[in-house]
Amino acid sequence: MARIVTSILRISSTCLPNDVPLAIAAQIFVAAGVVIIFGINLVFAQRIVRAQHPHLGWHKIFSAFFPFCYALIAFTIVIVITAVVQTYYTLDAYSHYVDRQILLYGITTFAVVSFLPIPLVLVGLVIPRKIRTEKFGFGRFRTKIAVLLTSSTLICLGASYRAATQWLDAVPMTQPLPAYLSKGPFYVFNFTVEVLTVYLYAYVRVDRRFHIPNGAKGPGSYTLGLTVTSEGAQDETTTRVYSEEETFDDEPQSAVDERDDDVEKGKNDPDARPMTAGSHQTHLTHQTHATHDSEKETPIRRAS
Repeated sequence: MARIVTSILRISSTCLPNDVPLAIAAQIFVAAGVVIIFGINLVFAQRIVRAQHPHLGWHKIFSAFFPFCYALIAFTIVIVITAVVQTYYTLDAYSHYVDRQILLYGITTFAVVSFLPIPLVLVGLVIPRKIRTEKFGFGRFRTKIAVLLTSSTLICLGASYRAATQWLDAVPMTQPLPAYLSKGPFYVFNFTVEVLTVYLYAYVRVDRRFHIPNGAKGPGSYTLGLTVTSEGAQDETTTRVYSEEETFDDEPQSAVDERDDDVEKGKNDPDARPMTAGSHQTHLTHQTHATHDSEKETPIRRAS
């Protein structure tokens, strides 16, 4: 949606070249439209690290690092927008110099933030694990890592291109534009990499693969479902039991996806769908009653 709005603004600005506010809006959306994916990738990276190293991932310092990144992104967007607007409405040389420094800071910060998920995931893979990985969502854990690394690489590639072109010296109007500033690289490194990332997320169903239980807090909460009630208490709801093959990523992906689909559709297979503690007890009670009834069925009929 953000990139659709960006494209509409760019087309409108081309049709109305003398509309300065429209040109400002188009330029802002080009730079700021991708920050949504920055935040999504950071969330996914945090969940992967917490699943591999719960004590490190749930540490106060590590947990506070991500809200700091989100606040930094929001702050950077605000000052970048301010600098872009000011460059259109002032002729002061010093103001232009300050605005350019702010733009360089903003575009560099976005490039660094887009790169963060890659080292976070790689470090989590390198550090020896003391306990078994906490599985969350559906599908193989290695697939989650591959999806995040692929999307982060694409997004980082686009952010690095924007930062590199900003740091280069401006090209005088009397000279032709270099190849790296032509339309082809602009749309490839700005829109194409983002479209590929969005399509990748939709194709692999990241809403299922990276899903964690509501109210997850602390080591072990990814595998134990907890939900927060209106009074603030935590009640146990659904606990997913993973098979040995799925835990060690030895099960074929087709079998995992088929069983996950069965769980979502709610098929009446006790082994294929998660059961709450109450439903498990009720199921055992029904089995017990059925056994007693089958044993007493013939004597009771004879007595009657």
